[in-house]
Amino acid sequence: MSLAPLHMAGERIMLCPLGVALWPARATLIAADLHLEKGSHFAGRGRLVPPYDTRATLEALQRALRRHAPKRVILLGDSFHDAHGATRLCTEDAALLGRLMSGRELVWVLGNHDPTPPSGLPGVAVEELLEGPLVFRHIASPALARHGVGELSGHYHPKASVPTRAGHVTRPCFLGDGRRLVLPALGAYTGGLEARDAAFAPLFPRGARAFLLGQERLHSLPLMPQRGVVPA
Repeated sequence: MSLAPLHMAGERIMLCPLGVALWPARATLIAADLHLEKGSHFAGRGRLVPPYDTRATLEALQRALRRHAPKRVILLGDSFHDAHGATRLCTEDAALLGRLMSGRELVWVLGNHDPTPPSGLPGVAVEELLEGPLVFRHIASPALARHGVGELSGHYHPKASVPTRAGHVTRPCFLGDGRRLVLPALGAYTGGLEARDAAFAPLFPRGARAFLLGQERLHSLPLMPQRGVVPA
């Protein structure tokens, strides 16, 4: 499996086709938007969907952890689909999560869907994390705190399309420009926002590069600035 390097604020971040980012210097794996227990959230409101999203998402996280064996995991918010999602984890899924994080440091960055720390689970919860030249938060800030800081965030679930002989293929993607990186959603029941959507223009006024998730590698393409957007 081929990783793609991205240099941010003097640090090397590696992008993985499994949908996670790595900070090798700190033995850290970063993932975003697991939205655990989204299925049970819908079921509680009469929208019956297959109740397997949490297990599928945890298994996706498990593959990344086995592949990279990090000492620390940072989850960039919306790890649960709602503030009570952690209380709906079945015994087996809670045990799997515990095994996955055994011997690792776990940081829950709080998101708009899960604004309170998950109870009864390992790890520490923070509004955002500033470590060295990098800041980890759920929603990207259009104005970074100071020059030389790199930002990693989630929230937007970016996706992008590439033309193929069989037509356009749309895949989740990383979206970055060297100053900030927006991660794809890892959750099994998460949709995506097209990387050319105007919502990204304030974050990437000079354009960005999308890294689409493939089976064994990432597929990179440039995204030009939105028309009518003046670079800051």
